[in-house]
Amino acid sequence: MARALSRRTFLRGAGAAVALPFLDAMLPAFARAQATATAKRLLCWYVPCGIYMEKWTPAETGAAFELPPVLAPLAPVRDDVLVLSGLANRAAIEAKPADHPRGTGCFLTCTPIKRTDGRDLHNGISVDQVVAQAIGRATSLPSLQLGAEGGGSVGNCDSGYSCAYMRNISWASPTSPLAKETNPQAAFDRLFQGEDAALSESERLRRRARRLSVLDAVREDAARLRLALGPDDRRKIDEYLTGVRELELRLEATSQATCERAEPGAPNDLRERVEGMVDVIVTAFRCDLTRVVTFMAANGGTNKTYPWLGVTESHHPLSHHQQDPAKLAALEAINAWEIAMFADLAAKLRAIYEPGGSLLDSSILFFSSEIEDGDAHRHTNLPVLVAGRGGGVVTPGRHVRYDAEVPIANLFLAFLHAFGIEQAQFGIDGSAPLAL
Repeated sequence: MARALSRRTFLRGAGAAVALPFLDAMLPAFARAQATATAKRLLCWYVPCGIYMEKWTPAETGAAFELPPVLAPLAPVRDDVLVLSGLANRAAIEAKPADHPRGTGCFLTCTPIKRTDGRDLHNGISVDQVVAQAIGRATSLPSLQLGAEGGGSVGNCDSGYSCAYMRNISWASPTSPLAKETNPQAAFDRLFQGEDAALSESERLRRRARRLSVLDAVREDAARLRLALGPDDRRKIDEYLTGVRELELRLEATSQATCERAEPGAPNDLRERVEGMVDVIVTAFRCDLTRVVTFMAANGGTNKTYPWLGVTESHHPLSHHQQDPAKLAALEAINAWEIAMFADLAAKLRAIYEPGGSLLDSSILFFSSEIEDGDAHRHTNLPVLVAGRGGGVVTPGRHVRYDAEVPIANLFLAFLHAFGIEQAQFGIDGSAPLAL
């Protein structure tokens, strides 16, 4: 007879712990826990420098909308995505320069930031951290902060505003930004390093140099577990562990430094970093290692280039397009690629089953930028996507246009309520949660 398992079962070995996907043997545990309500997950995805809105905004509202060119990569997951127009982040609005640090700093807090380039930072608590503080004890990692562009959080990055505001979107307290991990391999290692953190950083590097997989450390435990499972669960475990190993190999392959000055163990290509982080997020959610993730595709006001798209001019100068056709074409290519990466994440989550539906069904994936249009630097009519169903609280497959400048804080308040956090207000103007 197949053995009954807890949903929190791990394969364990020296310095490694590998969570398992959902198996049939876990159904009794779910029944005992009355877990008919599947765990919900939140992802907040940031892209810099605004969006080419003319190629973003659907002409139609409701369910019959057509995808404009920038949103065209969403086609495979169109019915799982909500497009929202007319939302504003008023906390970022001031009649003075520095829209990038203000918009990025209060991206998830909806709270005005203090202008400083010193240590006396002041912001609000970000929506992801409100959720993490409520549900984070249920997983190994309360939350995970990821990104594709590095950089420190000290110094003046723009008009007297600290780099902390430009390079972080997750804030645990008004004075505590949470630094993001920009190395997919390091993020992977953190997921599977084991609860006892038995391996030091030098030991993990030596293991990687010998090409030893985290799966090698748990091989004996996996073999014992397979003997106690039914044939369907054995097949699921084999497929899952193969996928984990393929991800590990791919991250190792992209982490080879091209010269001694390159960041150790991190892909040198922005595209590879983003692709690697997508797979890390999928693995983290699938293994239930965390239920809250933030991801910055690049830093606020980034000067990254996109050579694989034929875009060799820096993103920030391009965003000040002044209606130049060549710059607009480059921005359209950048924005469409950003959407393609987000769509890839949504599609991968939709392909993974758990009780009650897919991982995407139980998730809320939020996508936006710190400003609307890079030339106008507006914090109104922000480009906003919400993918997934949040366990039944979101009705996707629609374009909703708000007539007035509705606070985006009301959207975040709706997220909090979806997680059972009955908070009355969020940020400076969130007081009426949106019906999603």
